[in-house]
Amino acid sequence: MFKIANYQLFVQDQDEALAFYTQKLQMEVRSDVTVPELGNFRWLTVGPRDQPEISLVLMAVPGEPMLDKETSAQLRALMDKGVGSAVFLTTDDCQAAYEELSARGVEFQEKPEDRLYGIDAGFRDPFGNVFRLTQLKDQWEQGR
Repeated sequence: MFKIANYQLFVQDQDEALAFYTQKLQMEVRSDVTVPELGNFRWLTVGPRDQPEISLVLMAVPGEPMLDKETSAQLRALMDKGVGSAVFLTTDDCQAAYEELSARGVEFQEKPEDRLYGIDAGFRDPFGNVFRLTQLKDQWEQGR
């Protein structure tokens, strides 16, 4: 019937987000288009190299007319406190992925830990968006 193509994450600085997602997470740029007719609106998307069917939209916190100044400021304040969206990533080797990402400067709030469903670790992007990095156990993998 339909497929998910994009998932939007609010970011406060698209250039900083682009650097984080391409350099530290090694994602590829899918689109980076500025539209002058829409007040220089920038459509910026990235995604995992091996998963071309889905992209993360790195959306600047909008102002008017989408959000009034007060709401935009509230959203920025919440992001400063670490409140953001959540993205769940899977990997075949959580410990190796953790070590590789840590070496690139990704700061983890939670190191890999064995849990009921697999080995799991957690980090945030510079804007408060949460990432779970999980190596699923076989019985959980089969349920997807």
